[in-house]
Amino acid sequence: MAFLPVIIVFLLYFSGIPIAYALFASSLFYFGVLNTGSPTDLILQKFITSTQSFPLLAIPFFVMAGSIMNYAGISTKLMSFADVLTGHLPGGLAQVNVLLSMLMGGVSGSANADAAMQCKMLVPEMEKRGYSKGFSAAITAASSAVTPVIPPGINLIVYALIAGVSVGKIFMAGYMPGIFMAICLMITVNIISKKRHYAPSREKRASAREIGHQAIDSIWALLFPFGIILGLRIGLFTPSEAGAVAVLYCIVIGAFVYKNLRPAHIPLVLRETIEGTSTVVLIIVAANVFGYYMSWERIPQMLTELLLGITQNKYVMLMIINVLLLVLGMFLEGGAALIILAPLLVPVVKGLGVDLVHFGLVCIVNIMIGGLTPPFGSMMFTCCSITGCELTTFVKECIPFIIALLVALLIVTYVPILTMFIPNLLY
Repeated sequence: MAFLPVIIVFLLYFSGIPIAYALFASSLFYFGVLNTGSPTDLILQKFITSTQSFPLLAIPFFVMAGSIMNYAGISTKLMSFADVLTGHLPGGLAQVNVLLSMLMGGVSGSANADAAMQCKMLVPEMEKRGYSKGFSAAITAASSAVTPVIPPGINLIVYALIAGVSVGKIFMAGYMPGIFMAICLMITVNIISKKRHYAPSREKRASAREIGHQAIDSIWALLFPFGIILGLRIGLFTPSEAGAVAVLYCIVIGAFVYKNLRPAHIPLVLRETIEGTSTVVLIIVAANVFGYYMSWERIPQMLTELLLGITQNKYVMLMIINVLLLVLGMFLEGGAALIILAPLLVPVVKGLGVDLVHFGLVCIVNIMIGGLTPPFGSMMFTCCSITGCELTTFVKECIPFIIALLVALLIVTYVPILTMFIPNLLY
């Protein structure tokens, strides 16, 4: 009976109920029917107090900053910069696609936002230049998996709140894994493009002068992530305050430097911010109530004892957890998987001496791969719906990129210095 609310969550989720409502409904069922010893208003109080968290302010600020940058033309500047760097390689536009996602990681932090933007901006141009629709949609979805790994990814903030680790440290930890994922994808694009004779988007490599000229033209977009790193490192602002600074920066650059931001964009930005924030925060507070039930029934402790009974070798345990997350990632949306599973798995790996910042990146890279796989991959559905690509074609074309990302996941898992180098250097 103690596990009945967990079963209810999955039944409701697979029947089409949003994960936030599924979590809240199962928690109310537990405290209203199975465990009547707790006052009902205590649960509602827990729901409300879950929102009273200062670090949560980072989420609406960074969502708003990403939205403003799209309207301000920052993404166009980043695409031009990506083109001069990688356009001469085989599969030029596909290489630009990957590099742009990496650069967008410092801007939007949202895989679906990045996937939607590139489906509208790059995929039509790729098709005009002879790339198949399936390949174009697949590389767009795969490259968008890099975006949330590079700060200020929303999942980085969510995990930091769940695991009780420093948001600044996990921000710094995201850079190297994100860059390595992009490198793996670019190597895969290179191999496929040579076989299919996908031409570069540029006739020759850009000269140092041309790269420098484009870097100057895109300087305000490129300074954004470096400004966040510097401000966090010297203690100029907290991660939440960094979000507010980011919004102000985007408004100034969009309105007065690039002059693309108009008053007419304000309602659109506000609507996108409210939609993006409300979805994430509602899931977080519902998950906190659900976590209250799990703590009451000692489920994290039970799972810890179960997994530690299988093995106490941390490397074997990390492999077991990776397989578990990959399988569940095929059925759960990434954010939902992180919110449900992280509170259960953190005590297990902590007991084995695994650094929680490192483990956070392992989880996030893993669930991003889940966003590419059926039946519930969010980036898969985003790209297929916008491009009109058949689901079966997409999955077939995406397999090489999934393999590349799995290689990146293994390296991130078993070479922790890749993740921890920058946090150890700066902290």
